[in-house]
Amino acid sequence: MKKFLSLALTFVSISILAQSNTEVYLFNIEKTDKGYQLTNKKNLSQNKGYDSQPHFYDDNTILFSSSRGGQTDIVMYDIKTGKKVFINSTPKGGEYSPQRIPNSKNVSAVRLDDSGLQRFYEYDIETGKPKELIRSLKVAYPFWYNDKIVVSSVIGKGGLDLVISDLKYKTNFTIQKNIGRSIHRIPNTSKVSYVSKKGEVWEIRSLDVANMRTAKVTDLDGKYEDICWLPDGSILQAKKNQILRFDPKKDKNWQVFYTIDDSEIQNISRILVNSDGSMISIVGEESPRFVVQKQLEAYNKRDIDAFVNVFDENVKVYSYPNKLQYQGRKEMRKKYAAFFKNTKDLNCKIVKRIENGNYVIDEELVTANGRKRDAVAIYEVRNGKIVAVTFL
Repeated sequence: MKKFLSLALTFVSISILAQSNTEVYLFNIEKTDKGYQLTNKKNLSQNKGYDSQPHFYDDNTILFSSSRGGQTDIVMYDIKTGKKVFINSTPKGGEYSPQRIPNSKNVSAVRLDDSGLQRFYEYDIETGKPKELIRSLKVAYPFWYNDKIVVSSVIGKGGLDLVISDLKYKTNFTIQKNIGRSIHRIPNTSKVSYVSKKGEVWEIRSLDVANMRTAKVTDLDGKYEDICWLPDGSILQAKKNQILRFDPKKDKNWQVFYTIDDSEIQNISRILVNSDGSMISIVGEESPRFVVQKQLEAYNKRDIDAFVNVFDENVKVYSYPNKLQYQGRKEMRKKYAAFFKNTKDLNCKIVKRIENGNYVIDEELVTANGRKRDAVAIYEVRNGKIVAVTFL
């Protein structure tokens, strides 16, 4: 076993970064004697590809961006019934950062066209018909201060700029350069918060929209920029598989609010709490362990479609250390389809599994045609798919 672990870890490099499939989740927030618990997990999106940027349209409805047919559109999700409805369809573009417009039933979103044009639009809730709201800026992450004023992260020359836009008078005023994507109203105030990245240590700052003055609230815990506010005036910050909490009125350091101990979820990003603080929506990536487990379950069921669909279209299969045996999902289907059909006793049990970054290493005991054999497989997972397998 020690030899197996040493060999596998030698092969693994955790310096390779990947963006996995993302899913939108909803939890209830419950306060207990021991702190906070997140309960009643729901995967709202349950969709291959990109799903992100949740927004509470009202107490029973969540908006988010969701991939379908090669583009990204706006979904309305009914919390009580679980019904999902797409409210728009843009054949040559995609919508991001959906939000309800104050004093209106309509929705705003950032639209990125196939041509590269990025603009901020209003969408009729009944027809999906768009109307351009801000023509002169590449809005990335907007926040509606009221129905006339939008505070946004806008794409500038060297990153994101904080901009106040007055839609009535069609004016835009830049407050600060080099900011993050999280902009929220500070509870029980007329101010909003944003993330400043100007210094080595990232900060949460407040903005008084009336006089355009800013002030430091606190430092972030590391360079993790997704935050939101609880109704009691404390801040939540997403950090890997944890949600941290900080109360500016009394805390000196961030505390663990909740740890997501779930093999399905890793790398929490967007977080948002509803108006009374009883629910939280988060965005998480599918963990490599979860993806590999789906592959194992399909293998043991001899389900060829479910099995090959866990792999990337151009998956590469190697024998250790780097001899390419074959490439592509089509070739994999050819090799496994007849094997699955003819091997009635096929079964794979995991003796040992380790996870290291985007890699999962399984020591396996495989049963096939009455015989048992040991195997070691190293899986590389990216964007929610297995892109490479190396057999030892």
